[in-house]
Amino acid sequence: MDQLIEKTIQFVKVELENAESGHDWLHIERVYENAMSIADASACKLHIVQLAALLHDIADAKFFNGDEEEGPKRARKFLEQNGLCQDDIEHIIQIIRNISFRHSFGEKKFDSEELRIVQDADRLDAIGAIGIARAFSYGGHKGRPFYDDNIKPENHLNSESYKKSTAPTINHFHEKLLLLKDMLQTTKGKQMAEQRHAFMLDFLAQFDAERKGKR
Repeated sequence: MDQLIEKTIQFVKVELENAESGHDWLHIERVYENAMSIADASACKLHIVQLAALLHDIADAKFFNGDEEEGPKRARKFLEQNGLCQDDIEHIIQIIRNISFRHSFGEKKFDSEELRIVQDADRLDAIGAIGIARAFSYGGHKGRPFYDDNIKPENHLNSESYKKSTAPTINHFHEKLLLLKDMLQTTKGKQMAEQRHAFMLDFLAQFDAERKGKR
């Protein structure tokens, strides 16, 4: 299994060589390390966690015209070519299909301890200092302003509303990032989120003060 993990790492590095900086190999590496930290305190199928963490963003739908099956398709092909059993492949594919924040709207279609671990690991990378950097990196990639006082944060009620949002980057904190701490599902993940969440609150207070010329 160690050999497959190493082959997966090399495969993902090549696939994401030119990816946007918030969704590149370094993002995968951080999620992988987060997942390993959480898995240490869990009775889980470690190889499923490892492979799902490495492959979860192999083709993010945001960069493939909204095609949510491109990632699962690429992951399946790679895992089949490398001889992983079908039950494990199906489990990993379900994790990739259900990990995204956009799947938090509505009824949960799939659940497993391994999904919860990888999902928490991915959400941890969306908050704190790294989360702030990723948010503004993606906003710049999409040509969005830092803030616009005329555009208020929305309370998205479904995945379509969330996916279609073109709001300024600062709105993203209120529409998603500040919600993530209370959505984490593992004890270790929740512990790791506390300081990162607090850091974002401090950042937003400083940001708001600076843009108003108060500091």
